[in-house]
Amino acid sequence: MRCPVGARRGTARGESRVLAGSVGGTPARDGPVTGESVLLAGGGDLCRRAGAILLSRGHEVWGLRRHPPADDAWGIRWLRGDLTRPETLADLPRAFTHVVYAPAPDARDEALYRAVFGQGLKNLLARLDEAALRRLLFISSSAVYGDHGGAWVNEDTPVAPSGFNGQILAQTEQWLAQARPDAVVLRLAGLYGPGRLQLAGRLKQGAASVPGHDAPWANRMHSEDAARAMAHLLELPRPASCYIGADDTPRRIDALYDAIAAMIGAPAVPRTGPATGEGGKRLDNSRLKTSGFDLAWPDAIEGYRALLAQG
Repeated sequence: MRCPVGARRGTARGESRVLAGSVGGTPARDGPVTGESVLLAGGGDLCRRAGAILLSRGHEVWGLRRHPPADDAWGIRWLRGDLTRPETLADLPRAFTHVVYAPAPDARDEALYRAVFGQGLKNLLARLDEAALRRLLFISSSAVYGDHGGAWVNEDTPVAPSGFNGQILAQTEQWLAQARPDAVVLRLAGLYGPGRLQLAGRLKQGAASVPGHDAPWANRMHSEDAARAMAHLLELPRPASCYIGADDTPRRIDALYDAIAAMIGAPAVPRTGPATGEGGKRLDNSRLKTSGFDLAWPDAIEGYRALLAQG
């Protein structure tokens, strides 16, 4: 499945309006929402960061989790529900105007991915008021592309996922394109950021290695930039059908690991045999940037440097 380069889609009811300032109160269960109301389906770090951005702009933001926090310092209003169990969504307010679908499965398990992405999105859309919903943003992954021998890929590149996660996400994207043609997909690269420094820990312990030669390309995006991109695409008046979310600087994975190891004084990164893949891919973020989005962290090495300096 391709996302046509340069395609522009308004909503089924015309061009989506920019989110207006919200009006307090709970969305009516079966009536219209007063003002604009955003639902973040998935309460992980990425959703909470996007929610904080939207709240800072005066929007009304709700979060959906199986186990919502008792309170939220950022002001997100939490709802309880399990996307894989439609009966738990029966009391969910229906008339949200903007929805971000970004659940985080608890484990890398095929059955769980199918339940959360393949069925969970259907369960949620079946509950929501289609007439009220003006923008649906689906958070996908660059895993849908598979390996492209180190070539540059963009939204027009055919997907060819090799792992079950990419396959399930690609299938969900395809279903969504038919069920909700005005939906927007954001395909994210590998994320790093506050609370996402596991790689630095593995390098410190000497637990990470890279191919001895022909290392594949790595693509990264700072989690703060990813959250900002989510808010940007919710507000964009006439978005394309999908976007790649990545920074400006793909790097060979050995160069990336070596640079981070040097920052933290870790041992030299061990080399293994030749790469087993075909070189990975380099993600072209031109469409997102052309839409008016500016990266705060265009280079992961500088992003890691700033994070590590903070301790």
